[in-house]
Amino acid sequence: MYHQYAMQLIESGNAYYAFDTPEELDQIRKDCESRKETFQYDCLSRNRMRNSLTIPENEVKSLLESGAPYTIRLKVPENSVIEFDDLIRGHVSVKGENIDDKVLFKSDGMPTYHLANIVDDHLMEITHVIRGEEWLPSAPVHVLLYRFLGWERPEFAHLPLLLKPDGNGKLSKRDGDRLGFPVFPMEWTDPKSGEKSSGYCESGYFPEAFINMLALLGWNPGDEREIMSVEEMSQAFSLDHVSKSGAKFDPVKARWFNHQYLMKEPVERIASEFEKELQTNSIPVPDKEKLTTITGLLRDRADFVKDLTAAGKFFFIAPENYNEADVKKHQTADSARWLSDLAIQFDTLDWTSEAIDNAISSYVKQESLPAGKLYNILRIAVVGSSSGPHLADILHLLGKDESLQRIQKMVSFLSL
Repeated sequence: MYHQYAMQLIESGNAYYAFDTPEELDQIRKDCESRKETFQYDCLSRNRMRNSLTIPENEVKSLLESGAPYTIRLKVPENSVIEFDDLIRGHVSVKGENIDDKVLFKSDGMPTYHLANIVDDHLMEITHVIRGEEWLPSAPVHVLLYRFLGWERPEFAHLPLLLKPDGNGKLSKRDGDRLGFPVFPMEWTDPKSGEKSSGYCESGYFPEAFINMLALLGWNPGDEREIMSVEEMSQAFSLDHVSKSGAKFDPVKARWFNHQYLMKEPVERIASEFEKELQTNSIPVPDKEKLTTITGLLRDRADFVKDLTAAGKFFFIAPENYNEADVKKHQTADSARWLSDLAIQFDTLDWTSEAIDNAISSYVKQESLPAGKLYNILRIAVVGSSSGPHLADILHLLGKDESLQRIQKMVSFLSL
């Protein structure tokens, strides 16, 4: 199919046969390099090469009939200027002498991307070609091909590249491996080395968060919005708001997007996913209502569903040890006594979050205690560290018996 269009270009004088062998071209390149020059097969050099522009017509015919290997090259007009308007870059103007005569048809009988792309897009009636800016240098070649073939050219829009988080340059798989974030949408295995590269799906990103984050790399809706649904982005999208400069990928911002979606998703959906994580880690799963409540308390402290396990393991399994730095910071000579006093009060308490809050607050006021010290040592007793959701909510969900057991364990620890 593509050969007929290559022949059309030959017949119209906009392409030519090139009989230069790979060995001859390599030697020319080496000679140029020795003179610190760069070789380009173009409108200036082609008249010194072995092609149908320099070889007599009868010899060209003989070579073709004998089956001599050849390529078909685009004939870029001499003293020309190729111009077009890019929807992102604006007006683009390139001198013909700066464009090489691209190979359109290879010696193995296969078309190159340049010809196949143009033919395919024309036959599929493509109206807009939107691609990365690395293809911008090829755009003048494609403009010429549309002109030479007599076809209406689609609109071109060359998107900015995604750049690595640190330094300059295009984002690559190696950057992800080096800095510890995924680059591929899904896990990918190199068929040659067997090396696996993590994907956003397997890393726990919500599809909606990933799409939202990706869309805003190099584009903005024209206002301050960041969290947007696919429908909202579709309605707001315009190439006018696509940046010309590359966008640096920020893995921290990517996690932020996922956190926002973790917070906006129905808590029941998050709890359902959390349940799977607990089962995977062989952690006892409470009833659905309790798990949903726990999920609601924990998710503002997580970026991913998988983070909930580490953030709230104490809800399901009592801490085996305590954070040494936290104990050292908040322990006092009276800590064990305070906890023992609270345990006595808790034993007869109506076990609600409000009642627990009131009991702790009243004890602090009654004894004129430093509230921070008491609250933190009590939190360490039930959680294992000084971080976590609201303390009374934790105690309520643990239940009275479990809470008292953990408090007594801490009293014993502090009394050693």
